Amino acid sequence: MGTDNHAHARQLLDANRYVTIATADEQGSPWATPVWFAPDGLDRILWLSWPGSRHSQLIASRPEIALTVFDSTVVPGNAAALYATARAALCPDDLLDHNLSVLNERSVAQGLPAFTAAQVSPPARLRLYAADLVDVWVLDQDADVDQRAVVPR
Repeated sequence: MGTDNHAHARQLLDANRYVTIATADEQGSPWATPVWFAPDGLDRILWLSWPGSRHSQLIASRPEIALTVFDSTVVPGNAAALYATARAALCPDDLLDHNLSVLNERSVAQGLPAFTAAQVSPPARLRLYAADLVDVWVLDQDADVDQRAVVPR
């Protein structure tokens, strides 16, 4: 019996605090940045950022991103990682309450403060961002070589 990739993906999201978001400008020049995140199942990744940051500006002009969640504390040969393609944007107003609730549940569970809508809305500095996951893979725990396994959703 092989690894349950869905459960493995959930464990990676639950156990790690940072996701690396890969963005690109209109010419394809890449930019990657780590951000603290909260998962909404295997459907969405949420984070707080300043709209003036480079990755936020790149998302505003080109919403297609890639992301990776991994445990950087394990020794080589024991790696576990989640990879995804997604469409990212500022959180739309109609999803703000739900997404903020998801983010705050994770924040409080990790000993961080909860955020109010006023703290992530103009004129506040931070905004809530959401990346809707399109395709998701994990580093295949059953393979002898470095390869990805599709995560069923």
